Amino acid sequence: MVLQQQSLRDRQVAPLASLEKILNLNHTSPEPSEAQHDPAAANGLIPPTTPVLSSDGDPIWKVLVFDNLGRAVVSSVLRVNDLRRWGVTIHLNVNTARHPIPDVPVLYLLEPTAANLNLINQDLSKGLYAEAYINFLSSIPRPLMEDFAVQIAESGTAESITQVYDQYLNFIVTEPDLFSLGLGKETYWALNSSKVEDEAIDNLVDRIVSGLFSVVVTMGAIPIIRCPRGSASEQIAAKLDRKLRDHILNSKDNLFSSQGQRSASASGAPVSRPVLVIVDRNLDLIPMLSHSWTYQSLVHDVLKMHLNRITVETPVDENQPSKGSLKKTYDLNSSDFFWSKNAGVPFPQVAEDIDAELTKYKEEANEITKKAGASSLEDLQADKPNASAHQLKLAVTLIPELQERKATLDMHMNIATALLKGIKDRQLDNFFQIEENITKQTKTQILELLNDGSKGKELLDKLRLFIIWFLSTEQELSRTDMDLFEEALTKTGVDTTALRYIKTVREVTRMTMMTSAPSQPAPQSTGGDLFRGLGSISNRLTDRFTSGALTANFENLISGVKNFLPASKEITLTKIVESLMDPTSASSSAIAKTEDYLYFDPRSANARGTMPPASQARHQQPGGMPGSLGPGTGASFGQRRQAFSEAIVFTVGGGSMDEYGNLQDWAKRTSGPGSGGGGGGPRRRVVYGSTELVNAEDFVTGVLARLGSETV
Repeated sequence: MVLQQQSLRDRQVAPLASLEKILNLNHTSPEPSEAQHDPAAANGLIPPTTPVLSSDGDPIWKVLVFDNLGRAVVSSVLRVNDLRRWGVTIHLNVNTARHPIPDVPVLYLLEPTAANLNLINQDLSKGLYAEAYINFLSSIPRPLMEDFAVQIAESGTAESITQVYDQYLNFIVTEPDLFSLGLGKETYWALNSSKVEDEAIDNLVDRIVSGLFSVVVTMGAIPIIRCPRGSASEQIAAKLDRKLRDHILNSKDNLFSSQGQRSASASGAPVSRPVLVIVDRNLDLIPMLSHSWTYQSLVHDVLKMHLNRITVETPVDENQPSKGSLKKTYDLNSSDFFWSKNAGVPFPQVAEDIDAELTKYKEEANEITKKAGASSLEDLQADKPNASAHQLKLAVTLIPELQERKATLDMHMNIATALLKGIKDRQLDNFFQIEENITKQTKTQILELLNDGSKGKELLDKLRLFIIWFLSTEQELSRTDMDLFEEALTKTGVDTTALRYIKTVREVTRMTMMTSAPSQPAPQSTGGDLFRGLGSISNRLTDRFTSGALTANFENLISGVKNFLPASKEITLTKIVESLMDPTSASSSAIAKTEDYLYFDPRSANARGTMPPASQARHQQPGGMPGSLGPGTGASFGQRRQAFSEAIVFTVGGGSMDEYGNLQDWAKRTSGPGSGGGGGGPRRRVVYGSTELVNAEDFVTGVLARLGSETV
């Protein structure tokens, strides 16, 4: 039997680890059985243990109070129904006005800041709640803890505090193996701007180190740390190495002892050491700008997904557009069977799978109604007065699951329709096809595209494509060439301020980027075919599930997109990770890029680097790329050729959904047959994280443009 690997999401929610334990008042549950780790339970977020009870045997109802980061941590992995199962009846933000509920205990989940501690003390002084269970998202510094103790003593509310815990949860998991630290979209600007104070940079680096420490604790194994020399990545690696060493040396029962690692090894698999790869965003800017063709990347780019939540506009009446539209908000999470299956696949395959699932639903619905002797599913509702016992049994056992599946498919039909509209309006298929072979584009071709007013309605798409070409091309560009390109972009009405900064980092990124030609040529398709079925897709699915019109419309849609699939290729970060995880299979160019990567082993007395002030990173060459701050520790030949089956990959300055998808594709493709992969190697897993997931629009207009405005 193949053991089920626990994802980062599973470990963050697991009752022995963090969130469920907090909701259970930090009550330690019995060891979970093997059955509690089956994928169905994990996907449904079903609590494997019951809530702790009061002395009377009743559930303990409670209030959950969090700050903005605490809300993001909880909402990304748990739903309202999950909170209710654990007795949480109300959840509130600590910064909002709150009414007293004096007979109910309160769970605090927030960052250990002076402002939050003051708010807790005010709540206790006002007697808003019964006993307080305080959970900090990261380890509270000793000076802050002492100040808090003084406040509590002065207010005389010490008896109201039942628990105070450090939980190491200051990171946000939005996909099974995707996380961010929630540090905001301006992290890249802060690390590359000359206008940011040294103290602010040092504080930012400390917050990144704290978040990575929490991720490592949740993973349950101390990693080998690899990073390039120079800039913020080396500072973060060195500080994290020191923090892990200090924790191991100074803690009698540390978080990585056998007791602390139970949740990590609960699946029965031995705990092996992963490699933590920390790189700077300037390693490769292209994934932050590129137009992708996978479902999750399109949702992130076109529908501006944030913390797994999107808003889609649907017409009130598609036959009468003048009636306006309605905004619908959807959450995409691991309990969504369709999202879990299709998030990382090309959009045309998503369209095919929607059609297949609709057909499957229709067949199962017809089979159920036939067995029950009913004409439709509505006749099988449990509240029907003339329903037979057999019909009632079917209604109770089968109808709820079918209805839930129908609602999920309804949602994804609306999402697909919104994506198709965005693709059509912006001509994203054309931009994607050009970027697939961007290095083959000549100056003339790029200039013609920029001057073509018919290429899409979103002007920013042209700027994104030009920056990608500018960073990728091997052609020499004169000042006159650049003036022509900038003039063409300016005529379209797009703000070109970002180009000032891009010019300064071009040579630096060209030293670290590794262009990758597709392993097979991307098939061409006519742009018009892609949208043949767009106008005929109905949003009113409920009335049309049993008709043949919906399937026919999808056949029109699929006929235009099924041949338009991306070629398989690996981007720069994936090649870097491959050279560190599987050096025997990596390309020579990737090996050459990582030969000089520093090596930190927090368990070793020798494999450690220097730790100068983090603010020194800003004094490196433009773009903040390699230029050593100190001798560091180089890896020996054996360490450079060490292979790993598990990796945590972290980008400093912003993350990309494209990179996450590309890394997952590589891990699946090169893993052994036992894990569902097509390769012959060991079972591999890659966890991808960043300071913040940033979509292309925000990165260009909010970050690069801001840096460009500061560039002389």
